[in-house]
Amino acid sequence: MQLAQGFLEDIIKTFKAYKNFGDKTFEQLEEKDFFYQPSSESNNIAIIIQHMHGNMLSRWTNFLTEDGEKEWRKRDAEFEHTIHTKKSLINLWNEGWQCFINTLESLKEEDLLKTITIRTEPILVYNALLRQLSHYSYHVGQIVYLGTVTKNKEWKSLSIPKGGSHAYLETVKQSQNK
Repeated sequence: MQLAQGFLEDIIKTFKAYKNFGDKTFEQLEEKDFFYQPSSESNNIAIIIQHMHGNMLSRWTNFLTEDGEKEWRKRDAEFEHTIHTKKSLINLWNEGWQCFINTLESLKEEDLLKTITIRTEPILVYNALLRQLSHYSYHVGQIVYLGTVTKNKEWKSLSIPKGGSHAYLETVKQSQNK
């Protein structure tokens, strides 16, 4: 079961890294940037946050004992334009992630092979985790992309900036030689 414990530790670390990408994006944005919508069919950052918040609370509240699609969730409303402030959106973001991370950190190795339900369909816990990794990374990628579009030349890269690969590798090599 050492592999299972390693999986849990790695997936928690990975999810926290994705949350951090969102956090670092929000730091660069003005309130109006949360509502930038490239087309009538696309979502803005505010809507993506509303959706992730609803999904996280529904999926991760009583994760092992209740269906992941709670009756109280209003999924369609998550995609409606509502008026929020940057602060209230970040509060939704943090509340959803807190619920999710708390649940992840409470899981034990033996939980990974338990069967849960989402929309009445049975799914193994480890499969549900992989499914959410795909889902949340997709939406965080959208958030980061919209952040780069709204900030354009003012955008500060969250990883290696364009044209910075060589300098990055040199920095890594120097730190390894210490």
